[in-house]
Amino acid sequence: MSDTFSLDDLEVSMMASMDALKRELSGLRTGRASTHLLDPIQVMVYGARMPLNQVATVSVPEPRLISVQVWDKSNVSAVEKAIRESSLGLNPVIDGAVLRLPIPALTAERRQELVKVAHKYAEQSRVAVRNVRREGMDLLKKLEKSGDMSEDEQHKNSSKVQELTDKYVKEIDNLLATKETEIQTV
Repeated sequence: MSDTFSLDDLEVSMMASMDALKRELSGLRTGRASTHLLDPIQVMVYGARMPLNQVATVSVPEPRLISVQVWDKSNVSAVEKAIRESSLGLNPVIDGAVLRLPIPALTAERRQELVKVAHKYAEQSRVAVRNVRREGMDLLKKLEKSGDMSEDEQHKNSSKVQELTDKYVKEIDNLLATKETEIQTV
């Protein structure tokens, strides 16, 4: 962090941890098909690891089915292997250059596991936001100590940093509550 205080920089950092949480939560399976479910999958093709969406078109033709249209037929088996080896528990059905991924219904036990994972992601995000707050507060104290900022300014900016932190922690809690409801809905 630089030696100048900027509330905007802190907000950008906090927003980045929110965006990371949104990506993590979108990958959690809720019993409904979503194209984002396959985002983390990397396929070994052409001698390199590539994201699935760079070798195929992913779509959701039905609420409980994901369709993966592989562009190059020679990559179908590599895509199937990558999906089977992922921790998603999906079993692709090959139909030419198309892989159909039926989404099994979630058991109550699996729903509880997913809720725990969602809570873990949210806590990691809260910690990241608090770390940004700590860095900002440390910088404010340093600036006050060096005489670059008055005590009043330091207190005023500290309050703003805390308000920003509270705002993002609340947003994280709202995202978690929404995802938890989504997971628990049968």
